[in-house]
Amino acid sequence: MTCLIMRKMLFTTLLLLSLSTVASAQYNNLWIPDTISGTTFNLNMRDTFVQFLTGNQTITAGINGAFWGPTLIFKKGDTVHMNVHNYLNDSTTLHWHGMHLPAVMDGGPHQVIPPGTIWQPYWCVTNNASTFWYHPHLHKETTMQITSGLGGFIIVRDSVEATLALPRTYGVDDLPLVLTSRNFTALNQLDTTRAYGDNMLTNGVLRAQVSLPKQYVRLRILNAEVERGYNLGFSDNRTFYVIGNDGGLLDAPVPVTRVKLLVGERAEILVNLGSDAVGDTVNLMAYNSGQEFGFPGSEPSSTGLFGSLLNNANFNVLHINVAATTAGAITTVPASLVSNTYWTAADATVTRSLTVTDGNPGSGIPFHFDGTAFDLATINKTVGLNNIEEWTVTNSNVFGHSFHIHDIQFKIISRSSGPVASYESGWKDTYYLHVNESVSFVAKYSDYADPVHPFMYHCHVTLHEDGGMMGQFVVDSIPTGISNLEKEISDYTIYPNPATNRLYISFSDPAMHAYYIRITDAIGRTMYMLPGPQLTRGIDISHLAPGSYFLQLMDDKTKNTITKKFIKE
Repeated sequence: MTCLIMRKMLFTTLLLLSLSTVASAQYNNLWIPDTISGTTFNLNMRDTFVQFLTGNQTITAGINGAFWGPTLIFKKGDTVHMNVHNYLNDSTTLHWHGMHLPAVMDGGPHQVIPPGTIWQPYWCVTNNASTFWYHPHLHKETTMQITSGLGGFIIVRDSVEATLALPRTYGVDDLPLVLTSRNFTALNQLDTTRAYGDNMLTNGVLRAQVSLPKQYVRLRILNAEVERGYNLGFSDNRTFYVIGNDGGLLDAPVPVTRVKLLVGERAEILVNLGSDAVGDTVNLMAYNSGQEFGFPGSEPSSTGLFGSLLNNANFNVLHINVAATTAGAITTVPASLVSNTYWTAADATVTRSLTVTDGNPGSGIPFHFDGTAFDLATINKTVGLNNIEEWTVTNSNVFGHSFHIHDIQFKIISRSSGPVASYESGWKDTYYLHVNESVSFVAKYSDYADPVHPFMYHCHVTLHEDGGMMGQFVVDSIPTGISNLEKEISDYTIYPNPATNRLYISFSDPAMHAYYIRITDAIGRTMYMLPGPQLTRGIDISHLAPGSYFLQLMDDKTKNTITKKFIKE
């Protein structure tokens, strides 16, 4: 344990040192997030600080570190248990972007984690091998909390991907790259009053550089901006290969010289450095000048709410130094990858439409869906269990958007502006919605029916999301919701009471199960949030201080809640 703590301290120190050399070096070494593997993941969210610039340190937030968080390595088929401890001064949530999981574990705006609280979601990983991410999703505060540095990668591995000749040595030939930008005040603090940052950050590093081996390397790229899109390519215009979208590998690599990523989108690419000499350099660039009207970041202004020094410009994202080839290097691109089976329009039994509309006049909120602002108490759509649905989203507004939907991976089947690009032909959960365009996709809602906790759909431009450009849906096997369920409520007993380390629950009705448990202290502060608790081993209360507490148990069948008092010795 001591070695692990020292290692984490060393990682944080190296990050701070690399960021503190901004004024004295042309480039700063890229920071690679540490990894956590297995089935239990401890994530501690804290208010922190980073020395981005000379002078005052910048107040930030991080997960298990000073800025950003560890990369979580999941194995398909495993059940993963998350222990999320909120040490922040503010409430938050943590959403597992792109993961297929129950809504009560999803980490959307309904699963608010108050300060000092432990949230313990878990789920079976059914996603294919790909790159996902986790980030806050607190309504009206998402921009602020993501800007502060909260978030991290998730890499899912599976047996199919493991057989392919692909780079997968993390941090050597397989790199996660999170792209963002930031503005700083005169006192070096984060400025969230503008939509776009003036300062490019790659993995939280200003003017980042990395040494990569003379062979094919794999870059897992995430756009984690507040608003800006990226049109990515290399400084010598070399061809590279898109091998994966948001939700998994493509059937075959797609050769490109440019790939667009909007907020929340991910792409896995292969780039060949094998023809370069050791010591050569090449830059990963954002070719954002001259983009079409409505492309986020194409605005010509360098100042004001929508201004930036990076707007409508080409700029460097990562400086790459070519280093020696590694043992077992990947030197060719696979001709094929996986064999995906996609839903088609012909499979859809339900069609739905959404339209991007102006916000309410005078509200200061620019965009909504179907003229309705997000309301936590309103379920906008009810999706039948096992439905295969075609959704069409239309944007006849003056700005492009990044559409994201929780719970499912979908297949884009059409764009009114032209053919669906080959590089976005795989499983998606987020996509670019151009101005004056309609995009249709098909997905199946195959499980996780829950009439209480909803999933979200929204624009992933966080300023738009925070402003109410979001809706919610439930997957329900009973079209009328929970109103027809029996209202008879069973009772339960807590034992031992008083308790020391573990608390157990006995139900009066053996058929009764807990849907949700919340433990509060004597003055009502939430201490534990346990969705779908697994109670056979009891509830670990060793973290609690001695005193009086209340256990609120919601019954899975009736969704009624019974509260009981217990004593922690």
